[in-house]
Amino acid sequence: MTSTPTATSGSTASSPAAIDPTGAAPVPDRPMLIGGEWVPSLSGEWADVVSPGRRGVVLARVPEGTEADADRAVQAAQAAFPAWAKLHFSQRQKALLKIADALEARVEDLAVLTAADTGNALRTQARPEANTLVNLFRYFGGVAGEFKGTVLPAGDDQLQYTRREPLGVVAGILPWNSPLMIAGMKTPAALAAGNTLVLKTAEDAPLTILLLAEICNEFLPPGVLNVVTGRGHVIGEALVTHPGVHKVSFTGSTRVGIGVGEKAAKRLAHVSLELGGKSPNIVFPDACTSELIDETATGVLTAMRFTRQGQSCTAGSRLFVHADVYDAFLEKLTEKVRALKVGDPLDEATDMGSIINQKQYDQVVNYIKDGKSQPNVRVLLDGEDFTADDLDGFYQGPTILAGVGNDWRVAQEEIFGPVLVAIPWTDRDDVIAMANDSTYGLAAYVWSQDLTAALDTANRIESGWVQVNQGGGQVIGQAYGGYKMSGIGREFSIEGAIEAFTQTKQINVKLNV
Repeated sequence: MTSTPTATSGSTASSPAAIDPTGAAPVPDRPMLIGGEWVPSLSGEWADVVSPGRRGVVLARVPEGTEADADRAVQAAQAAFPAWAKLHFSQRQKALLKIADALEARVEDLAVLTAADTGNALRTQARPEANTLVNLFRYFGGVAGEFKGTVLPAGDDQLQYTRREPLGVVAGILPWNSPLMIAGMKTPAALAAGNTLVLKTAEDAPLTILLLAEICNEFLPPGVLNVVTGRGHVIGEALVTHPGVHKVSFTGSTRVGIGVGEKAAKRLAHVSLELGGKSPNIVFPDACTSELIDETATGVLTAMRFTRQGQSCTAGSRLFVHADVYDAFLEKLTEKVRALKVGDPLDEATDMGSIINQKQYDQVVNYIKDGKSQPNVRVLLDGEDFTADDLDGFYQGPTILAGVGNDWRVAQEEIFGPVLVAIPWTDRDDVIAMANDSTYGLAAYVWSQDLTAALDTANRIESGWVQVNQGGGQVIGQAYGGYKMSGIGREFSIEGAIEAFTQTKQINVKLNV
């Protein structure tokens, strides 16, 4: 093991040791960032970060953070808040834009480490995610001056105006499936608004966030951005319940998110929750003509997030296909999905990488077994038939099940794995009712050349984000968030950031006194 680096004074600290994504080099320690310094946990305990694509390969060690570590991170953020909040927005803007440039210069480092850390394939997922991070910093840096209030025309003897003021210390709690992108949703938005931040990394994928912190730390005053590692029920809960945290921004499962919301509500802390999904993909017959069927199948494949192993809350995992084109479309889709290469996340040829860990892998396998055991189910594609170049990791190929009932577990519960279920429909009102028959409401996808039918369907679906004839990812500048049990709050846009990270102060002044 390498020794923990010693921090220097000021806003920069000596850089933590580099990580070999293949695990060939000695295992380094990657300390936490608190108050501008790289520090171990006060407990002195460390946890191994194991590569999901190479089982048994330890990439690095990170501190096992405790309540006391959460407290010192919050104290550092509290100490930094007054000066950061009082800056002219252009100063925060300059810092964020410098960070964007520095991140862009390190995109490949971030992408390779993401592939090793999460198991997401380098070409199809990790590299695009790293570029999205850059673009989010650049976007929120660019709109830093838009966190502003309004003036009410109340007569010559009155000045009545509002200020949008930062909340204070924000705790950002990150997931393991897309840590860089989720950090990019929260970090530059919170900082641009004048807040200070404590990020809690996912236990299974902390390394890219620590690299992000290393890059940001060069351009931010000490304590403006702090990053802690450790278990969710220890240091994560300590942040959620800490009286010095004014806002909790959580992304993760609905089950955990409900607990986060309950704990934050007890002290009336601000909270936003981006949670799970079971998103519908609705395919109309006119999207499956001989000219369009190939394009639609590619779009559905993308919407299902197969190239992220289905580990996405926006995965369009409930596929409703009109009965007239059901068999033909599924044949075309299965052909395309079967061609995906499952393998080493660091290999440029790989389309799909590995599941994050043993627990998640076992959960996905159990769902597949349950779905395959149902009467009259048809297994169009079985993930067990895929191999991953004899790599010892958590690899699971894509699975497509046809003849599924909308009330089956595999059609109602979030699997968070590469499992797509196909359900036929004939009546548009019926398919909309089936799409809405879910506790979730995060994303949805509609495929039709009849824009009247497509837009009416989109308007009636109970989801926070609906795409028509496309299945790509979130678009920077557009509000993103869920209905129902998929969460509260919006991210990815200036409007969402204003609501998420500021509060309104009304000021009334009597003039000519």
